[in-house]
Amino acid sequence: MTLAALFLSALLFGGMALYSFGFAPLVFSQLPGDQAGRFIRGAFRWYYLFVLGVAVVAGAVLAAVDPLGAGLMLGVAVLAVIARQVLMPMINTSRDAQMAGDASAKRRFGQLHGLSVVINFVQLSAVAWVLARFI
Repeated sequence: MTLAALFLSALLFGGMALYSFGFAPLVFSQLPGDQAGRFIRGAFRWYYLFVLGVAVVAGAVLAAVDPLGAGLMLGVAVLAVIARQVLMPMINTSRDAQMAGDASAKRRFGQLHGLSVVINFVQLSAVAWVLARFI
């Protein structure tokens, strides 16, 4: 059980780090802005499903060996649902309004995007903390 919990935690941390610091910046550096935005918008749906799925399974496995770690993974999963189902549609709506010429939407997009970055950092930090508990 401990090895499975470690593997799942490492998989989640690595996937989140790669997406955040590798994949997303690469897309924006290689595609024109409007294409990159549409591509990332679609990719985020899958990213959040990955985070949700792995966090739930990791939390279930961790429950047997590390209840605190399991609770943190549950928190990561809950934040993924909120980010995917609530925050992401709000971000997309604000971005669409901004692209349509609504000047006030730019500020709202910036705030919502900033919140999503903070949530992602909190999730990544929680997973890192769970991983550190294996040391």
